[in-house]
Amino acid sequence: MTTTSDPRSSPPRDRVPRGTTGWRGLVLRLHFYAGLLIGPFVLVATATGVLYVLTPQLESWIYADQLRVPVTAQQLPLTDQVRAAMATEPGGELDAVRPAPEPGATTRVLFTDPGLGESERRTVFVDPGTGEVKGSLVSYGTSGVLPLRTTIDQLHRNLLLGEPGRLYSELAASWLWVVALGGLALWIARRRTRRAAGRARVRDLLRPEPGATGRRRTLGRHGALGTWLLVGMLFLSATGLTWSTYAGATISELRASLGWGTPALDTGGSSGHAGHGDHGGAPATGGGTGRVDAVLATARAAGIDAGPVEIALPAEPGAVWTVTEIQRSWPTQVDAVAIDAGSGTVVDEVRFAEYPLMAKLARWGIDAHMGVLFGWVNQLLLVAFGVGLITTIVLGYRMWWRRRPTRGRGGRPVPRGQFRRASQPVGFLAVLAAVATGWFAPLFGISLLAFLVVDALLGWRARGRAAGSDPGIEEGELLDA
Repeated sequence: MTTTSDPRSSPPRDRVPRGTTGWRGLVLRLHFYAGLLIGPFVLVATATGVLYVLTPQLESWIYADQLRVPVTAQQLPLTDQVRAAMATEPGGELDAVRPAPEPGATTRVLFTDPGLGESERRTVFVDPGTGEVKGSLVSYGTSGVLPLRTTIDQLHRNLLLGEPGRLYSELAASWLWVVALGGLALWIARRRTRRAAGRARVRDLLRPEPGATGRRRTLGRHGALGTWLLVGMLFLSATGLTWSTYAGATISELRASLGWGTPALDTGGSSGHAGHGDHGGAPATGGGTGRVDAVLATARAAGIDAGPVEIALPAEPGAVWTVTEIQRSWPTQVDAVAIDAGSGTVVDEVRFAEYPLMAKLARWGIDAHMGVLFGWVNQLLLVAFGVGLITTIVLGYRMWWRRRPTRGRGGRPVPRGQFRRASQPVGFLAVLAAVATGWFAPLFGISLLAFLVVDALLGWRARGRAAGSDPGIEEGELLDA
């Protein structure tokens, strides 16, 4: 006679993995929650980031008519090029000029326009040899990216949803480092238990378990690939947070308080006018544009020797011009000088060599994140990393799918109550780390609190069903499988 046991009294074998007591159970439960619920945000951010990294070559091809011209023996004065751009009446006020950085490239004449978005300017492209206007496009930011890259950049940053959409990318950056470090700790613990000596060597962490099959093979690939990508995940998480809304503000305040901010030019000039934000039309007419060549010559004599530079017009008569290097590839050239509009002398300068170390690291980190610091090598590394991270996420979801909660099968690898099972020091450190991280990255703290609330509600509902109305699904299987 065959008997059937009550699934609540006899849980399936291997329902709770061995060694999940103490800190390991707590970390595994957190790793699972974050991977399952934050994984889609990281996946989207990674995929759009890979697209962005590939856009420089696409941009050069799509906008070749605006960006490239035949090389000529001589170039017209910048004054004539600016006037040619102004003759097209692009609208808005003349804001800055970017001389052709190399033979065969066009000069960019930039105009502010109240009808454009934040950090956008209308750019007129001029052939420096003939003065012919080659077209007009909207460019974005100090890097001057064109519409294709701007669209992909906004897709990566906010899903084209504006400021509210930035929450998704901040969530991804806030949790990525937590998932990465938690996964590494779990992978080390697993490999230690699999070795007779009880120690995990580095080479063991960088390769899947030999001879593993089924779910163990998927887990091995997930863990080994995650180890290879660890440094990249930590780097992109840290640099991504610098652009975020809430954590980014905290980082800015911290840098300012420690003196790690990026030095800025004193743009007051001889007449005491601060800034050169919305450049008016007055200095752009008559003698204003006529000084562009002289200003550039003064800047070159002062050591502004990078090919790509931006000459920003003064805010009003008597204020200063600024000339800034905008070469973000290695070696970085972002020196800047302020030139008095009346005397034509340099009144202030900022040299990258004099940046605080943390300001240099921030500059290099952002440029490497964007794939421009080391040119095509930087791009290749980011694309390879992106493909690897997408694969790691897919492997993680595959593991969950193979043990997903279904009636009569599956199970929860880590039950509730791991925090209570952990030792007091581990529990104290966990709470302290959560509070500190939540203060630094508020979206992390809010989302973690939301996870805990949802988990508690699911546990309360499951206990209400414990009388036997649905014995096939145990407490917490929805999220704990």
